Amino acid sequence: MASTIEKPREYTARHRFARITARKARLVADEIRGKDVNKALELLQFTPLRGSAFYLKVLRSAVANASLEGEVNVNRLMVSDARADDGPMLQGRLRWHAGPQGRAMPFRKVTSHLTVKVRETAEVERPQGKQAKKSKRTKAKSESKAKSGKGAAKPAAKGS
Repeated sequence: MASTIEKPREYTARHRFARITARKARLVADEIRGKDVNKALELLQFTPLRGSAFYLKVLRSAVANASLEGEVNVNRLMVSDARADDGPMLQGRLRWHAGPQGRAMPFRKVTSHLTVKVRETAEVERPQGKQAKKSKRTKAKSESKAKSGKGAAKPAAKGS
């Protein structure tokens, strides 16, 4: 019998027929994809792009969907997928406005479907505080000096 590998469950939220172009929404989706949920929420709150307000609501909804299941730790969620797909034109037709020399110029009122998927990540131990960062830096510097030979003592000058 094959052993079953438990795949982390994904929680989805969608905003269908959002009144924004998919091209503009993709700029925001690319920013939050793969990020931790808390970082993505903070990023969306301070991003001046119009799509960030849409994705902020959708991401909060996805987190709420995940929190409905009791054993999910909301602080360990990450954005596994963020998409902006094309939707239909509003009322399925072109609009018209006046053009030069009595002509009519068409324009589209487009919609898009915004999707956010979140999943829980395995907890990874990270070094805490400034000491861990400093020790990594000094360790890397000492290794690079040892490889290049700069760490060895300099010979005395000949004229002394």
